Amino acid sequence: MATLQVELVAVERMIWSGEASMVIARTTEGELGVLPGHAPLLGELAPGGVVTIRTTEGEDLVVAAHGGFLSVTDRGVSILAETAEIASEIDVERAREALRRAEGGDDAESLAAARRAQGRLRAAGQDA
Repeated sequence: MATLQVELVAVERMIWSGEASMVIARTTEGELGVLPGHAPLLGELAPGGVVTIRTTEGEDLVVAAHGGFLSVTDRGVSILAETAEIASEIDVERAREALRRAEGGDDAESLAAARRAQGRLRAAGQDA
Protein backbone atom coordinates (compact mmCIF):
# COMPACT_ATOMS: atom_id res chain seq x y z
CA MET A 1 0.00 0.00 0.00
CA ALA A 2 1.33 3.42 -0.96
CA THR A 3 1.64 5.98 1.82
CA LEU A 4 2.38 9.66 2.32
CA GLN A 5 5.07 11.11 4.57
CA VAL A 6 3.17 13.79 6.54
CA GLU A 7 4.41 16.51 8.86
CA LEU A 8 2.07 18.84 10.73
CA VAL A 9 3.92 21.66 12.42
CA ALA A 10 2.63 24.67 14.35
CA VAL A 11 4.73 27.69 15.24
CA GLU A 12 5.05 26.54 18.85
CA ARG A 13 5.61 22.78 18.32
CA MET A 14 5.68 19.71 16.10
CA ILE A 15 2.15 18.26 16.17
CA TRP A 16 2.59 15.02 14.22
CA SER A 17 4.99 13.35 11.82
CA GLY A 18 4.70 9.94 10.20
CA GLU A 19 3.24 7.79 7.47
CA ALA A 20 -0.39 8.28 6.44
CA SER A 21 -2.73 6.92 3.82
CA MET A 22 -4.66 10.19 3.35
CA VAL A 23 -4.85 13.83 4.42
CA ILE A 24 -8.00 15.96 4.30
CA ALA A 25 -7.74 19.71 4.85
CA ARG A 26 -9.96 22.72 4.43
CA THR A 27 -8.23 25.35 2.31
CA THR A 28 -9.38 28.75 1.10
CA GLU A 29 -10.25 27.01 -2.19
CA GLY A 30 -12.37 24.33 -0.48
CA GLU A 31 -11.97 20.90 1.08
CA LEU A 32 -8.97 19.02 -0.27
CA GLY A 33 -8.18 15.31 -0.07
CA VAL A 34 -4.62 14.14 -0.67
CA LEU A 35 -3.77 10.52 -1.49
CA PRO A 36 -0.38 9.02 -2.43
CA GLY A 37 0.63 10.17 -5.90
CA HIS A 38 -1.24 13.51 -5.64
CA ALA A 39 -0.04 16.29 -7.92
CA PRO A 40 2.16 18.92 -6.27
CA LEU A 41 0.31 21.92 -4.90
CA LEU A 42 0.42 24.71 -2.37
CA GLY A 43 -2.76 25.70 -0.55
CA GLU A 44 -3.64 28.21 2.13
CA LEU A 45 -5.41 26.71 5.14
CA ALA A 46 -8.87 28.20 5.67
CA PRO A 47 -9.44 30.22 8.84
CA GLY A 48 -10.84 27.93 11.54
CA GLY A 49 -10.09 24.89 9.43
CA VAL A 50 -9.75 21.26 10.39
CA VAL A 51 -7.09 18.84 9.14
CA THR A 52 -7.65 15.09 9.28
CA ILE A 53 -4.72 12.70 8.86
CA ARG A 54 -5.62 9.03 8.32
CA THR A 55 -2.69 7.07 9.71
CA THR A 56 -1.46 3.84 8.16
CA GLU A 57 -3.12 2.07 11.11
CA GLY A 58 -6.49 3.41 9.90
CA GLU A 59 -6.99 5.89 12.75
CA ASP A 60 -7.93 9.52 12.13
CA LEU A 61 -5.89 12.27 13.78
CA VAL A 62 -8.13 15.35 13.77
CA VAL A 63 -6.52 18.75 14.30
CA ALA A 64 -7.89 22.29 14.48
CA ALA A 65 -5.38 24.23 12.36
CA HIS A 66 -5.51 28.01 12.23
CA GLY A 67 -3.71 29.91 9.51
CA GLY A 68 -0.85 28.58 7.45
CA PHE A 69 -0.23 26.45 4.41
CA LEU A 70 -0.41 22.92 3.07
CA SER A 71 2.25 21.80 0.62
CA VAL A 72 2.16 18.59 -1.41
CA THR A 73 5.37 17.47 -3.11
CA ASP A 74 6.70 14.17 -4.41
CA ARG A 75 8.26 13.69 -0.94
CA GLY A 76 4.97 14.05 0.97
CA VAL A 77 2.68 16.56 2.67
CA SER A 78 3.79 19.41 4.91
CA ILE A 79 1.23 21.37 6.89
CA LEU A 80 2.55 24.54 8.48
CA ALA A 81 0.01 26.17 10.79
CA GLU A 82 0.17 29.30 12.90
CA THR A 83 -1.52 27.36 15.71
CA ALA A 84 -2.84 23.80 15.88
CA GLU A 85 -4.55 21.65 18.48
CA ILE A 86 -5.19 17.92 18.38
CA ALA A 87 -8.90 17.22 18.92
CA SER A 88 -8.27 15.20 22.09
CA GLU A 89 -6.45 18.19 23.64
CA ILE A 90 -9.26 20.70 23.02
CA ASP A 91 -11.15 22.00 26.04
CA VAL A 92 -14.66 22.12 24.56
CA GLU A 93 -16.14 24.38 27.26
CA ARG A 94 -13.28 26.84 26.88
CA ALA A 95 -13.80 26.85 23.09
CA ARG A 96 -17.55 27.47 23.54
CA GLU A 97 -16.82 30.36 25.91
CA ALA A 98 -14.31 31.83 23.44
CA LEU A 99 -16.96 31.61 20.70
CA ARG A 100 -19.55 33.37 22.90
CA ARG A 101 -17.10 36.20 23.66
CA ALA A 102 -16.06 36.57 20.03
CA GLU A 103 -19.61 36.66 18.68
CA GLY A 104 -20.20 39.93 20.54
CA GLY A 105 -17.82 41.90 18.31
CA ASP A 106 -17.86 42.75 14.64
CA ASP A 107 -14.21 43.75 14.17
CA ALA A 108 -11.58 41.63 12.37
CA GLU A 109 -10.08 40.36 15.63
CA SER A 110 -13.46 39.12 16.91
CA LEU A 111 -14.19 37.44 13.57
CA ALA A 112 -10.81 35.66 13.63
CA ALA A 113 -11.37 34.54 17.25
CA ALA A 114 -14.82 33.20 16.33
CA ARG A 115 -13.37 31.22 13.41
CA ARG A 116 -10.65 29.75 15.64
CA ALA A 117 -13.24 28.71 18.24
CA GLN A 118 -15.51 27.21 15.56
CA GLY A 119 -12.59 25.23 14.14
CA ARG A 120 -11.68 23.93 17.59
CA LEU A 121 -15.28 22.84 18.19
CA ARG A 122 -15.51 21.13 14.77
CA ALA A 123 -12.23 19.30 15.38
CA ALA A 124 -13.55 18.12 18.76
CA GLY A 125 -16.69 16.77 17.06
CA GLN A 126 -19.00 19.45 18.49
CA ASP A 127 -21.49 21.73 16.75
CA ALA A 128 -20.03 25.19 16.27
